[in-house]
Amino acid sequence: MSQLFSLKRKSQIDRVIATALVGLMALMVINVTWQVVSRYVFQNPSSFTDELARYMLIWVGMLGAAYVAGKDQHLAIDIVLSKMNGSQIRGTRILIHLFVLLFALVAMFIGGSNLVYITFTLGQTSAALKIPLAYVYAIIPISGLLVIYYQAMAIFFLKSSQPST
Repeated sequence: MSQLFSLKRKSQIDRVIATALVGLMALMVINVTWQVVSRYVFQNPSSFTDELARYMLIWVGMLGAAYVAGKDQHLAIDIVLSKMNGSQIRGTRILIHLFVLLFALVAMFIGGSNLVYITFTLGQTSAALKIPLAYVYAIIPISGLLVIYYQAMAIFFLKSSQPST
């Protein structure tokens, strides 16, 4: 279990996600630049760039949320935690990570998997790119799995650490 939650493994996963995010952002910049050039310079707007930018933004947003959850840098209101002592903070943080894990499991992984399955079964495709929308939505359960992993890892480390008083 500790090998699954090793800092080396987390670092490898973080590096893969960060590389994917940088690549997606670079492609999105190229895509939007082409959209602007084709519209205003060539007076012939590209038909697929708007849709592609939208789908890449979905992937960047979902992967970025998982990445930030793994770095434990997501938006948080910590005024209550600042009023607690060490063992209370530890217990509250475990509870928070557990709630995030449950949300990621139910909404992102189970709900996202159902969404992917339904759109794949119905054969829904995008208007301009003609790709199955299941490919676009596949990032939801993937990000959900990443968030679940990161939250389980945080809980594991919090439980295995000595409570401070």
